[in-house]
Amino acid sequence: MKTWEEVRKELLADPETKREYDKLAPRYAVISELIAARLKKGMTQADIAKKVGTKQSAIARFEGGNVNPTLDFLERIAEVLGRKLTIRLN
Repeated sequence: MKTWEEVRKELLADPETKREYDKLAPRYAVISELIAARLKKGMTQADIAKKVGTKQSAIARFEGGNVNPTLDFLERIAEVLGRKLTIRLN
């Protein structure tokens, strides 16, 4: 059985797949950072939702990468976590 790294390497050898993967990287980087910050604070999705003024399911959809969040939504989550949202163009 192949490891995830072996499968990933094979998939990313295809230029089109790699291009799409790279396009999604910033989205998943933000999600990963906010999940890590939430866990570090010992907060649940429900805790965040209550403070942000939304439902737990909205936080779950965001963390699952199933929505395209607004900047306002990201800023509210970051604020609840004691973080600041910073956007850079490279």
